[in-house]
Amino acid sequence: MRANMLDGGAYSRTVFQAINKTATAGGAGDATEVDCAWVDRKLDGIGMALSAKLVITFTATLETGETLTFAGNFQDATALAGTGAADFASAFAAAVVATGDSGGSTETGTYEVDIDLSGAREFIRTQITPNLSRGATDTCEWSAALVFYGDHNQPSTQATYKLGTADSI
Repeated sequence: MRANMLDGGAYSRTVFQAINKTATAGGAGDATEVDCAWVDRKLDGIGMALSAKLVITFTATLETGETLTFAGNFQDATALAGTGAADFASAFAAAVVATGDSGGSTETGTYEVDIDLSGAREFIRTQITPNLSRGATDTCEWSAALVFYGDHNQPSTQATYKLGTADSI
């Protein structure tokens, strides 16, 4: 087990959800749900991912004491086009991920949500809602990806390189 922890990257794989999304406080993209990309949990020869970590990366310009929050939910479907889409599991409530420092500041970071996918249908997506607390001028840029775990056949990596050892993929 320890060997797996030292090479965790080989036992996970990532999938796209959203890129270069923006929000302006009180304007475009603010408090607006974004439908992320539908993805297939199944990978030929590897199997079906049984869990995932949603990773939202962000940078936000915030006035003193103003905040950025993210909320959302997961959906599953019977086809990659979203056929029969339905909410899966509980939604994740709005969580403050950044607060503006004195005089205003630019805040960067990540926000993560873990999800058990063992009962989900094959195709999933995330719906994400960014929310800036200020009425105007604060801005946010964000992107999201899912990291899949628990495929039946390991390793499940899709990496091109393995660095730090003499091993190659």
